[in-house]
Amino acid sequence: MPRHHVLLLLVLQCLLLPLIACAQPASGPVEGQDYVVIPDGQRWSSADDRIEVAEIFAYTCHHCAEFQPQLDTWKRKQPADVRVSQVPAAFSPGDNYARACFAAQQLGVLDKLHAPLFRAIHAAQTVPMSHASADELAAFAAGEGIDTAKFKAAMASPAVDAMMQRARQFAIASGLRGTPTLVVDGKYRVQAASHEQALRIAGQLVAMERAARKRP
Repeated sequence: MPRHHVLLLLVLQCLLLPLIACAQPASGPVEGQDYVVIPDGQRWSSADDRIEVAEIFAYTCHHCAEFQPQLDTWKRKQPADVRVSQVPAAFSPGDNYARACFAAQQLGVLDKLHAPLFRAIHAAQTVPMSHASADELAAFAAGEGIDTAKFKAAMASPAVDAMMQRARQFAIASGLRGTPTLVVDGKYRVQAASHEQALRIAGQLVAMERAARKRP
């Protein structure tokens, strides 16, 4: 190869090295890029002291429907010090989908109903995509073996009223921009371009929070 071609290749390699370095993944999440610190952030649940990963979602959101099985798989892989919580984006007291979620939580059957409700809305289309009534959602729950009267009563209960209000406050305080959104321990709102990236960043933030807890 002529000498001037070799020199040209060396020059091009030198120019490309900074770009290659920039393309390498960072060792940890970058504030302002991968996550946002939530001022005075509060955890969704104080049920225990595990590191909380709260998903703010909506049953009618097709992105949330796509994300649900990925998050479920990720959740099963987490160690015992991590808790994944589902928080519906309840901006309206009349949002029956959010009420159904909280009713299922109250009855201890959310794990049983969560994925099937997504499928009923987005795949089977046996539950309306919008403005589902309490009767329609209770009928869905009955199909999954849940007592209709108990489910409707839970949806209309003062406890669910309170959870709806809390969920709205949590979403606003977290700076919710869209669904699904992951919030780690009430402190960090994940920002990502894909579901896979969101889970990777959440895992990094969990590790960061775990390390912070161990410091004296």
